[in-house]
Amino acid sequence: MVLTRQRKALIPLAIAAAVGIALSGCSSSGGGGGGGESTSGGDQFSGKTLSVSASWSGAEQKNFEAVLKKFEDDTGAKVNYTSFGDKASTTLGTQIEGGNPPNIAVISQPALLDELAKAGNLKPLSDATKKIVSDNYSQSWIDLATVDDEQYGVWFKASNKSTVWYNKDIYDQAGATVPKTWDDFLKQLQLITDAGYAGISIGADVGWPLTDWFENVYLRTAGAEKYDQLTNHEIPWTDPSVKEAFDVLATLFGTDLVEKGATQRTFPESVTEVFGAHPNAGTVYEGDFVAGNIADDGNSTVGKNALFYNFPSVNGSEPAVVGGGDVAVAFSDDDATDALMQYLASPDSAEVWVPEGGLTSPNKSVDTSLYPDDISRQIAEALVSAKTFRFDMSDLTPSAFGGTEGQGFWQIMIDFLKNPKDVSGTQQALEDAAAKAYK
Repeated sequence: MVLTRQRKALIPLAIAAAVGIALSGCSSSGGGGGGGESTSGGDQFSGKTLSVSASWSGAEQKNFEAVLKKFEDDTGAKVNYTSFGDKASTTLGTQIEGGNPPNIAVISQPALLDELAKAGNLKPLSDATKKIVSDNYSQSWIDLATVDDEQYGVWFKASNKSTVWYNKDIYDQAGATVPKTWDDFLKQLQLITDAGYAGISIGADVGWPLTDWFENVYLRTAGAEKYDQLTNHEIPWTDPSVKEAFDVLATLFGTDLVEKGATQRTFPESVTEVFGAHPNAGTVYEGDFVAGNIADDGNSTVGKNALFYNFPSVNGSEPAVVGGGDVAVAFSDDDATDALMQYLASPDSAEVWVPEGGLTSPNKSVDTSLYPDDISRQIAEALVSAKTFRFDMSDLTPSAFGGTEGQGFWQIMIDFLKNPKDVSGTQQALEDAAAKAYK
């Protein structure tokens, strides 16, 4: 996957709509295609209202609504956004059952995309949208949105989930340095704790941040092949390789290095604990989207006192990246919905959000000079050029196991955080949940 500063020419959306719809079957050439100046008045879909749902709230919602506003301005359509929070599977399931799903949903679980596609709920990408995707995305992202040889999704947002964020002021005060290994990581957190702060803040009122912890450690202790096998449940969660990863996590979870109250703290609150006006902890682990939370909080500056380092090596492991993403899928195939899918597949849409921070685009044609700081740019380039990359495991598993609040992987990781001594019980609980979900 290669990121380029040289942006491919893209027919403006109004032209895409006009060419694809008004001229009877001639499709947009998309990114990398032919040029041409827009002559549309921007009212192609005047009077048309679309509904879009995603998980984003707060700063992320504000930035995504700005993306949608550009589509509105270009086409005359009205787009209503709603957030389903961490309840994508249950919310969309209820809406589908009631016959009123959104035109487009942006979801973070490829497994949920797979389920919805196989159930006949999703509409395949049009030829015009597929052309834009082909021109602007690497094959790995295309494959992640393909079910039974049919493309269903457009990856709008990606994340490098192998980044550890730290407050440089606190690290300097404590005499802590950037660690390379897990053992050194624990030593630096101890220095921060000794200086009067919590070494690390974790927000685990829901379980997804904890599944990310496991996935990073497991990829480093077990390797990519085992990672794939466990993702597909080709080996059980009682496998010795899983025990090794939990044993490593237990050296952190349950210690005084972790700020108290983790299971009552939201993820955004865990970022504020490190980068707010009155920080209580020195470190927070999560993906590149932390930058958006820091910017929204407004008390620290990414690239100055808010910095990151790569997730540490465990037992001599080579560098690796666990990533995630949000994919747009369509529940209807009318012309306006298709035009919005084309727009989301283009670099134009991502380039509305990218300068605001908190978005890493998997679109290889996005102009990386638009990223707001060197940190964001480095994260984006590392993600799209990664040689060893694995998608977030929980998002690839059946949603009943890996993507539903209060059960499965999410809940069992919360239970493990509360009692990290019970490694074997955690493994068995995960295996029981997986065996049920993978049937």
